[in-house]
Amino acid sequence: MKHKLLIAIAVFIYSTSISQTKESISKGQISIIDEKIKDFPKATELSIAFIKNGEVSFYGAKRIDDTIEYVDNSNKVFEIGSLTKVFTSTLLANLVLQHKIDLNKPIHSYFDFPIGNKEITVLQLANHTSGLPKLPSNLDLDKADQSNPYKNYSKEDLKELLRNKLEIISDPGTAYEYSNIGAGILGYLLEVQTDLTYEELLKKYIVAKYDMKNTSTILNNINSDLVEGLDSNGNKTANWDLNALVGAGGILSNVEDLSKFAIAQLNQENKELELTRKTTFEIPEYQMEVGLAWKILKPDPENKWYMHNGGTSGYSTMFALDIENEIGIIILSNVSTFNENARNIDQLCLELMQSQY
Repeated sequence: MKHKLLIAIAVFIYSTSISQTKESISKGQISIIDEKIKDFPKATELSIAFIKNGEVSFYGAKRIDDTIEYVDNSNKVFEIGSLTKVFTSTLLANLVLQHKIDLNKPIHSYFDFPIGNKEITVLQLANHTSGLPKLPSNLDLDKADQSNPYKNYSKEDLKELLRNKLEIISDPGTAYEYSNIGAGILGYLLEVQTDLTYEELLKKYIVAKYDMKNTSTILNNINSDLVEGLDSNGNKTANWDLNALVGAGGILSNVEDLSKFAIAQLNQENKELELTRKTTFEIPEYQMEVGLAWKILKPDPENKWYMHNGGTSGYSTMFALDIENEIGIIILSNVSTFNENARNIDQLCLELMQSQY
């Protein structure tokens, strides 16, 4: 039963000491990693953070020709894709606690132009119950650069969508519908309300507070080496520029920085992080709850996992954290989300989480 639930999860989807070596990773865990990476293209690279008892260890693996070798890549940078949404909701939580934004207010309260004919709240953008589709209706992907499809989707396009082309596929607040455009609108709303760019908000409320020096939406701001993304066939591919949709998936980071963010979740004094993890919607058919972006699942009656994954044309990521037991796994990879085996990254994360108990 537990195995079936893990598969279903994968489909749906304080101070600390830091170890830079692979010594604390068990042979069984290495075997799990090798098994999952063997079907990926040559030059596939995984960077993994293991969190156990509030302490962090790192492990890196790279497929070189037909062998899988250990690599020290904890400081190497990857696109994190939709894991960005957790950061967007963390920015939101900061502004909620400062009484600058009300989760239950309709989003038209924060713009100086009329929006559609359905009343959507800020909360519904954050927990994917807005009724919005996955992508904006005024984005023609057939005409876009397939290697960087969102590059030309501007804030003027987003404003036009909000004014005249906002498509609703279900009544707001009634159903969970994963929406990149919803997260993009939320990121834009945060910018409008604060008169700061998303990058400036990220630096002010997250990067500075948690000392995440290699986390940014701007590639040129990254100090560490970038791991080049691979397309579905294993060829090098362009990095994505999310432009107006940056809040949906525009962040680059490494496991060193993300492990700091994970450890910060264990500190009860970080009220903004606690707010993002509070249940806001329940999905009984998937045995899942939703916080502000976080998916909340119980792999068994005794444990609760906060999870999110992400993917771009050159990268796949997965983040899972058990707050009570101080256990977590973070995986960054240059596996394309369009690779036929990309789900192996999610499944690897789930299996490594189980191995931590």
